Amino acid sequence: MLATGLAAAGAMVLALTAGGSGGADGPAVRAVADEAPGYAVEDFNYPGADRILAEQGITLKRGDGHILLADCVSDTGQLEVWARSREKVCFNVTGNSGWLTLEIPSVYAVRGNDYQTEVAMTVDDERKTFEVGQNTWTPVGESADPDGREHMLVEIRATK
Repeated sequence: MLATGLAAAGAMVLALTAGGSGGADGPAVRAVADEAPGYAVEDFNYPGADRILAEQGITLKRGDGHILLADCVSDTGQLEVWARSREKVCFNVTGNSGWLTLEIPSVYAVRGNDYQTEVAMTVDDERKTFEVGQNTWTPVGESADPDGREHMLVEIRATK
């Protein structure tokens, strides 16, 4: 029984080494590494940003994937951004932390969620940051500016 098993194994090895398509020189060999997929390199660019800009007029630039543009749904814990330029824009926040760079003009209020959120805005040549209260409305941008200047939302950062 043992001899039969060894003979079968030997025949298999012989068939594998002699049965290749390499002709008289032996079995054909090819580099497997040439066929392997390349490395995926994360560039943090927002997927579908061009389509979103064309359809909704919102410029989404870069992020870590934990703050995503979403359809607004009541009572879902979304981060809500209010702007004169387009009313309400909603974001789902996931994970322990997230960041997103974007451009939404004329932002005047943000409704926070369960995360500690900070928004960065620009006005003229200044960059200002605002802490957003959890699960409450926070005046930002022109509603928090003594001169009422129009502010552009440029970054959202959130942590649990």
